Amino acid sequence: MTKKSSVHTQALKIPKIILVTSKIIASISPKLITLFAARLFTSPIKHKVPKRELEMELKSHQKTILIPSINKEVVLYQYGESQKKVLLVHGWSGRGTQLFKIADELQKVGYSTVSFDAPAHGKSPGKMTIMTDFIETILEIDNQLGHFEAAIGHSLGGMSVLNAIKKGLKVNHAVVIGSGDIVEDIMDDFVAKLELNPKISKLIQLHFENKYGIEMNSYSAYLAAAKTDIPVLVIHDQNDPEVPVKAGIHIHENLKNGELMLTEGLGHRKILGNTAVIEKTIQFINS
Repeated sequence: MTKKSSVHTQALKIPKIILVTSKIIASISPKLITLFAARLFTSPIKHKVPKRELEMELKSHQKTILIPSINKEVVLYQYGESQKKVLLVHGWSGRGTQLFKIADELQKVGYSTVSFDAPAHGKSPGKMTIMTDFIETILEIDNQLGHFEAAIGHSLGGMSVLNAIKKGLKVNHAVVIGSGDIVEDIMDDFVAKLELNPKISKLIQLHFENKYGIEMNSYSAYLAAAKTDIPVLVIHDQNDPEVPVKAGIHIHENLKNGELMLTEGLGHRKILGNTAVIEKTIQFINS
């Protein structure tokens, strides 16, 4: 376990204007608030690339590819020249360069990395997306670029990596950092942050299931973990304010060949740049 740090770990807050708007719509119609909340749930925020990620941004070979199964385009980042490749998958409202510190250290030990801006993220077009888009993107990149030694996913990216393995992604190792777990829990937490009646959560789930023809909870990470045979390292911070540590613990409990690393005081995003976390990740991939 890493030592506790003084890193600020407060959860991201939903803007007051959205909270007020949500309550007004909820007072008018359950159907309208369901549609409004569902749109919010599938609309990531595009952030400007911070200075710390610019080196990876500038040195990566970038290209846009089509993901035929969802008919969406994504921007791909190929970083480094090695034939030994690791796939990096960012989380919700993230970017293909967000795991730059992990990518830099992987290069030092002989790996190149491939990452991407998921649909409606970063430079990729679109305004709305959902986890199944992440999964289909991972599978298509694997199809186009060949075998990856490992896959590393953060947050929603961790859930997507496990589900992609369940659907046929072939890697030797996987690392999931700050991953969500049970879809229903994620939806309940989202509705709670909007300060809405908990019953709205079920309405949103039914909306998505009718729209996409899928059972949302079937994409829960622990279910995919139970179907995964390869070694998987689960890393989670005990003070993560966005994804509770119980998610990581539960995923680990359902793995056939899993390892668990718990940190303290790193929160949900600072964990990606922590030296001990990166060293453990590389050691695990090399094992």
